[in-house]
Amino acid sequence: MVDLAHKINADAPCFDLLEGATFQIETTATIEKDGHFTRKIRMPEHYGTHIDAPAHFISGAWTVEHIPPERLVGPLVVLDVRAQVEGNYDYQISIGDFARWEKSYGVIPNGAIVMARTGWDARWNSAKDYRDADANGVMHFPGYSVEAARFLVEERKIVGIGIDTLSIDSGPSQNFAVHHYTLAHSVYQLENVANLGLVPEHGATAVVAPMKLEGGSGAPVRILALLR
Repeated sequence: MVDLAHKINADAPCFDLLEGATFQIETTATIEKDGHFTRKIRMPEHYGTHIDAPAHFISGAWTVEHIPPERLVGPLVVLDVRAQVEGNYDYQISIGDFARWEKSYGVIPNGAIVMARTGWDARWNSAKDYRDADANGVMHFPGYSVEAARFLVEERKIVGIGIDTLSIDSGPSQNFAVHHYTLAHSVYQLENVANLGLVPEHGATAVVAPMKLEGGSGAPVRILALLR
């Protein structure tokens, strides 16, 4: 079993710098004083390793608690695009990348949860490097192309799509086209995924366990890969 989630703390890189300022932890009781230990936590819905529910971009779509549980467990597909990203930080994953995966492992199964391993999680401990913003504030990190997302949704009937960066859209994206497309088709998104290098590209099962947050556009998530 491999844990595919980062620890949540105040140092976690965030998409919007203002989000980082809203992460707060307050100790409300201690064992020495109260006989038990508790804390109060404040944080954005989309922070750390998290899930984007369809309602994040699509009005009237599923919020987190309405994602059917049978869609939270499925075959795990890990696509390794580190070589492509090495020469292009704004790389957009293509249909061709999945064609090469299928040449090695066969057709992506229906109900799969697809993860892109870009190598970006190696930057996790430096928010500056992880966001990789230029002088104009534009971030640079890899993501999916709309064409690849459409292929996965329409041709392979996936239920979830994830990546080890801040967003399934590449850093310079202004219109979040991949978000709009996948969420409109009830495919949830997993962002800031960790440890994809510890699981095989084929053959594992993913268990996605988000906080069952009523009305949530997203939520922190624990993702487990079950190995055979």
